[in-house]
Amino acid sequence: MSESAAKDASTRSGNPIKRVMRFIRQVIDEMRKVIWPTKNELWTYFVVVVVFIVAIMAFTGILDTIFDRLVLWGLG
Repeated sequence: MSESAAKDASTRSGNPIKRVMRFIRQVIDEMRKVIWPTKNELWTYFVVVVVFIVAIMAFTGILDTIFDRLVLWGLG
């Protein structure tokens, strides 16, 4: 058995509470590495997303209207 396989087997067995606590510690360590946006950056991202969604809604609405008129013209 290789060393990494032995290590994997040893981490899978054992106290499940310790495994959960280790997982939580690892999550907290990773969250500390995150670069959080400033309020100004967050507001900018929010506005960009809302504008993009409104633009996509308008585009979809225009296409829907065009196809509706074409179908009514073709069937009517």
